Amino acid sequence: MINVQNVSMQYGPTLALDRVSFEVKEGEILGLLGPNGAGKSTLMKILTTFIAPLSGTVTLGGFDVLDASLKARELVGYLPENVPLYMDMRVDEYLRFVAEARGLGGARLRERIDWVVAACNLAPVWKHGIIELSKGFRQRVGLAQALVHDPKILILDEPTNGLDPVQIIGIRKLIKSLAKEKTIVFSTHILQEIEAVADRIVILHEGNIVAQGTKSELAAQAGSDTQSLEELFIGLLSKNRGAV
Repeated sequence: MINVQNVSMQYGPTLALDRVSFEVKEGEILGLLGPNGAGKSTLMKILTTFIAPLSGTVTLGGFDVLDASLKARELVGYLPENVPLYMDMRVDEYLRFVAEARGLGGARLRERIDWVVAACNLAPVWKHGIIELSKGFRQRVGLAQALVHDPKILILDEPTNGLDPVQIIGIRKLIKSLAKEKTIVFSTHILQEIEAVADRIVILHEGNIVAQGTKSELAAQAGSDTQSLEELFIGLLSKNRGAV
């Protein structure tokens, strides 16, 4: 469903991504793990066609993000790290606006609105102004806008940012359930988040992939029998990049 081959990106003298390659199968949850500045957000912006890579290719559902960007975008729901909300709108107005912009109307629009309200637990704030919402509720509205058009691919950048523990558990369960029908890529720097949700892990550091695979595959790459993802993460960074 997602194919990334030799993707590089540079901002001035800074190489943000250096020949990054990986694939994500249909129905798989891929976790991007790395310290701040590893290149996770840059990679997500390329996957969602927000920016173009300096070199390399990316295809979503068989559509090249450069040559067929509109087709690729139709497949994607995106929750960026900074949630894209219009503060002068109410929650119900905003989600209907996003749904209509995605081409939904009539019964299908009502069906999808009802679904995201229930899935993201937005009923308590449905008629509230977005400016009135807590950070946690704003995050949930952002997730709802990524899901409202029922995308085949879901790209989530720090999806539990700002949520309380109960909300985090709820979003994790939702992500796991969505994988039955969708391909999901999410980024985080929180190790527990990766362990709780991801089927496979890509570890990024300074724009490079230092390891990728399931937890057991990462252990094999690290030459370790530890069950601690934290120890594997530190060990792989030290082994591959000389950095902790």
